[in-house]
Amino acid sequence: MKSLSRFFSLAALFSVVLAGLPGNSFAAAAKNLVAGVAGPVTSNTLWNGYSALNTIYGSSLYTTNASTVFYLGFVGGSTVDISNMVVYKTTARGSLKIASVTPVKLGGVSNPSINLTSTSVCPVQPVSVTNPCIVRLDPTVLALSPLNDYTLAVFFTNDSNNQTTSSAVGSTYPTSLTGGFLNGDETQLTVGQSLPALNGTGHTYFLMYVMTN
Repeated sequence: MKSLSRFFSLAALFSVVLAGLPGNSFAAAAKNLVAGVAGPVTSNTLWNGYSALNTIYGSSLYTTNASTVFYLGFVGGSTVDISNMVVYKTTARGSLKIASVTPVKLGGVSNPSINLTSTSVCPVQPVSVTNPCIVRLDPTVLALSPLNDYTLAVFFTNDSNNQTTSSAVGSTYPTSLTGGFLNGDETQLTVGQSLPALNGTGHTYFLMYVMTN
């Protein structure tokens, strides 16, 4: 069963985002496409064999961009094994029917392993709710449109590493993102199928920001 813990420090999360992203020009160049997580985060553990699904509503877009960059937040674990990542575009706003499926990558692959104990990945150690690690995924060649909704799906390999993986979970502060989780691989859905109903609180799981860079 997943466990949930809560932490209430807005300043700590901001410091990691602004100063702790390796190889990142966040403050100078990146812009929010939607309102990301701006408040306290909670943690959720035991991701082995689970999919995290987070929705970006077209109605919430500030602007559009030729590519979309997703940022994932981790607050616990050592090695995170991801089997696949995709983003689903729906046929219309408010629809669950899938119009397209786009691969999402880190380091050029959709099945990366992330070493949370490495200071080149997570500069502030150890990773925890007081020191979240924000990982910038590769730019996804997908221009978000206000006419559609989008769901980022990440499937975590069913192995022992992911038993200690802990996601940063979006708080109750205002955000344009919402999400949940399901047991099993939800990254294999195809065009014409419908997105599933989700478990969870409606807050984000892992997905912290959706940006231009």
